[in-house]
Amino acid sequence: QVQLVESGGGLVQAGGSLKLSCAASGSIGSINNMGWYRQAPGKQRELVASITRGGNTNYAESVKGRFTISRDNAKNTMYLQMISLKPEDTAVYYCAANVRPILSTMFRDYWGQGTQVTVSS
Repeated sequence: QVQLVESGGGLVQAGGSLKLSCAASGSIGSINNMGWYRQAPGKQRELVASITRGGNTNYAESVKGRFTISRDNAKNTMYLQMISLKPEDTAVYYCAANVRPILSTMFRDYWGQGTQVTVSS
């Protein structure tokens, strides 16, 4: 079994900062791409940022220059540093990872349970 657990969400005022973490654990053989997604009430889940195992990153236009994704491959952990937060960043943030479990030759996507980020105006 592979589990992803997010942490670091909370309530912050506009202009503030938060850092999210996503820890992968369990029977992990290898982790390929990882990413942060978010879903606001009444909206579809959207990609916020992604990062390859080698550290190449990709960001949604709406967060470029404000959010920074990173990962620690030795700890199987991914981070999302968020600054200059806006009320429109309010959403449940989910982490996702493309993982090959131990004793498997196949990669599949795993998701965390989500962490709430609320930005007040």
